[in-house]
Amino acid sequence: MKKEIKTKTFLEYVAPSIKDARLRLDRETHQVSYTLDEKYKGMGNDKKYLLKTYGCQANLSDSEKISGILEFLGFEETFEEEDADLIIFNTCAIRENAEDRVFGELGRISQLKYKNSDLVVVVCGCMPQEEKTVSLLKQKYKQVDLVIGTHNFYKIGEYLKKIYETSQRITLVYSKEGEVVEMPFSKRVSNVKAWVDIMYGCDEFCTYCIVPYTRGKERSRLPESIIKEVKELISLGYKEITLLGQNVNAYGKDLNINYFFSDLLNDLGKLDIKRIRFTTSHPKDFDHATSLAMANNKNIMPHLHLPVQSGSNKILKKMNRKYTKEEYLEKISFLKSQVKDVSLTTDIIVAFPTESEEDFEETLDLVRKADFEGAYTFVYSKREGTPAAKMVDDLEEEVKKNRLYKLNELINEGFAKGNKRFEGEVVEVLVDGKSEKKDSLLMGYTKHNKLVNFEGDESLIGELVNIKITKAFTWHLFGEVLENSK
Repeated sequence: MKKEIKTKTFLEYVAPSIKDARLRLDRETHQVSYTLDEKYKGMGNDKKYLLKTYGCQANLSDSEKISGILEFLGFEETFEEEDADLIIFNTCAIRENAEDRVFGELGRISQLKYKNSDLVVVVCGCMPQEEKTVSLLKQKYKQVDLVIGTHNFYKIGEYLKKIYETSQRITLVYSKEGEVVEMPFSKRVSNVKAWVDIMYGCDEFCTYCIVPYTRGKERSRLPESIIKEVKELISLGYKEITLLGQNVNAYGKDLNINYFFSDLLNDLGKLDIKRIRFTTSHPKDFDHATSLAMANNKNIMPHLHLPVQSGSNKILKKMNRKYTKEEYLEKISFLKSQVKDVSLTTDIIVAFPTESEEDFEETLDLVRKADFEGAYTFVYSKREGTPAAKMVDDLEEEVKKNRLYKLNELINEGFAKGNKRFEGEVVEVLVDGKSEKKDSLLMGYTKHNKLVNFEGDESLIGELVNIKITKAFTWHLFGEVLENSK
């Protein structure tokens, strides 16, 4: 006889609304400080948590905050499902296959629930911000005890307390928030590199993208809060920070203080932090002031990831990207005139609805002119609730695959060419750890975000070292440590 998980009633239930998520009526950003009441401390004593993260850097940053909260509450991290009293799935909704992976995991995890009825399962992140996902979780996934979205994940401790006290389910997913929540909790994965959120949300509404619905309106942190966090990281010995936002180039436009992304870069550039990176940029808002900030501050790395998505003006318009192919090329031309050896990478979607062979050739033409040194490339994936989902998608699968293959061939040529220019050169590498290629090798990244593998002692992990590149491959560089390079 098949076992069934006992259905729990809902203590609280609030589902998201795509209609409400489209609204951007509240233009004011509210800065809020959050501290967890001491009465919650200890609720996780003798309990272990397992946190699984899917998706982008924003999700990774959120997971660091969730871990910080849980360990403040007394939970201990485990990497073994069988040992966990609490399993959290921090999810991604950018593509359908990312969601399918999570649903597959939830189905498999139900077996653990049969063995341990006290196990608490949480789904948070971007997937719960979709109406259809919450409905599905409510009806079919009775093993899930708590569902929360991107706007209120920081209250996970309060919600868990209620679940432990009542043994009921909670689903609380809000569709629109204008809050920027400052909190003291974060368990950094690395003690050398750190994510620093500078803003949340997205107001661009690209027709294919679910992010504006899952992450809410654009809202910036105050510059003094960001600078304070970076100074704290410097005092702890961090060597590299990455500034995070769905569209970092829109930073400050909601604050009404005449302070924008280039101003933030210039202020952070004055601090004693060795490396500054940022992601993700949007071509519409990437301006000359940002290029100049990159040129004038030597601790801002000479690498830019600037998603173009298509080289066809017709398709860019259908995507609601708000720039043209010519404008994109002008912006990167100015950047290259200021940052002479900059490395440029991008995102490209092929087979967007109505993309013709001529449109695709326009994309290939842009790739050749831009000299990209790498790209994330995708076949268009329909996301329910977005305008593009209603567009006619009549391209044959074989055509889609062939276009992706042809694009990747060209991208890989640029990848290899971009790496080849460093052969024989001495580059500075921040050593991350052991290489995935071979345990005897170490790996790290150059200022240009190039992966380098090399032989070296483990004492070099976390250090900035000089490496002479002896061989350039398509996907990575190989080199040797110079003596006294630390």
